[in-house]
Amino acid sequence: MQEKPVAPSSATPSPSDNHYPTFSERIKAVKPSRWIRFAIVAVIFLAWVAWLGSWWVALFLILLFDIYITGYIPLTWWKKSKSPAVRTVMGWVDAIVYALILVYFIFLFVGQNYQIPSSSLEKTLLTGDYLWVNKMAYGPRVPNTPIHFPLAHNTMPVTGGKSYLDTPEWPYHRLKGYTAVERGDIVVFNFPAGDTVALNMQNPDYYTLCDIFGREAVNSGNPRFGEVIYRPVDRRENYVKRCVALPGDTIRIAGGDIYIDGVKQEMPSDAQFNYIFQINGAPLSEVDLEALGIAKDDIALVNPTINMADIDGLSQLGFTVRHDGSVPPIYRAPLTASMIASLRTRGDLTHIIRETSQAGNEFLYPRGAGAGWTRADYGPLWVPAKGATIKLDADTWDRYSRVIRNYENHPDAYFDESTQTAYIDGKPATEYTFAMDYYFMMGDNRDNSLDSRYWGFVPEDHIVGRPERVLISFDKDRSFPFNIRWNRIFRNARS
Repeated sequence: MQEKPVAPSSATPSPSDNHYPTFSERIKAVKPSRWIRFAIVAVIFLAWVAWLGSWWVALFLILLFDIYITGYIPLTWWKKSKSPAVRTVMGWVDAIVYALILVYFIFLFVGQNYQIPSSSLEKTLLTGDYLWVNKMAYGPRVPNTPIHFPLAHNTMPVTGGKSYLDTPEWPYHRLKGYTAVERGDIVVFNFPAGDTVALNMQNPDYYTLCDIFGREAVNSGNPRFGEVIYRPVDRRENYVKRCVALPGDTIRIAGGDIYIDGVKQEMPSDAQFNYIFQINGAPLSEVDLEALGIAKDDIALVNPTINMADIDGLSQLGFTVRHDGSVPPIYRAPLTASMIASLRTRGDLTHIIRETSQAGNEFLYPRGAGAGWTRADYGPLWVPAKGATIKLDADTWDRYSRVIRNYENHPDAYFDESTQTAYIDGKPATEYTFAMDYYFMMGDNRDNSLDSRYWGFVPEDHIVGRPERVLISFDKDRSFPFNIRWNRIFRNARS
């Protein structure tokens, strides 16, 4: 007598004696614990869909129902394989795929780790800090380029080349966060001037390269510059700076102090400026530099450039010149107020002055519109705000044409100098209303930071998130394990 087939007690029934379980049989075979797991996952998934604001995504609930309950799609076929090798290999593949999917969603919607590669925010954040960046604070972005190699930002590891597909490219959409960018926040964002990149020379940025060498030279295919490519917003390099001006603010910098709408702002305690100082004694040792908090890469000895013609000038500036014409060591370094106080306690500091070099001022933003502006005396400059309308003339075009063309998707917009008329989307325009909010970002290492003073505003769609914690930090001037900065592990990144 032939036995009646019985459906196995799992979410993925298998055929037995050519009998395929019906829908009702599959439902009856599911254990209560499986229903509970599905219910929890479904609630989390639907909450995420509601946050996403795209209800068509809820259709994927059908897939989850099949994975947990009905099992029509044989995703776990390998568990029934007679080959131990197949079960072992596919077990690892299954675990890796699930881990990558989990990490992908965490990095995309919750937060991600980032490394501080430069000294622009020292001493608030240090070169070698690895940060946990909270993407939920300002609201995570839906990716512009959803198809990309896992855990790679814009370049494939080892092989090089793009780590993402240009299509599909989704429009900007940000989920709701629990706070907004505030003045003084440290913010991670995609580099606005990184929309176009010369692959073999990415520092300085493409637009500064064009200013220095000419657009034709940079785009000529010269191996020095390499291939010139376009990058979508979410694939541009990540920068971290301090937000010093919000949408609608008018920023002015005078003597290094920031004024917003005419009101002087408090200087961050860790803000640095370049100083030139003299030590009347032996040159500073590595131990001295470590005690003062000065990185080796940040300090330079000025003396080798001094010649006899400079001696009188040094004396007039207050530096010591010995009777024999020799000059005690003179250094140039970025210093905070507390570092200057430490220098003064040494007893061998003979003189210190703030550096007034104007190097690089010709590359300030906006090009040509800020004649006479310097990195220490800058503006006034109004920061665009969503919904705000400006009159279009030669002056406002110089200041905001990049915003209109590059960030607000009017690439053919131009200004006719002969008629003093702006054209947007082929039509003459006397006014323009901004579609996004913008921010003005600066580094705390004020004289050594390439920031909004050089490349302009940060659009809202470039904002990535807010640093919360230093996960770990490594001093590049020391070897492992002595390079671990133990006092910075899990330190608040916003203090």
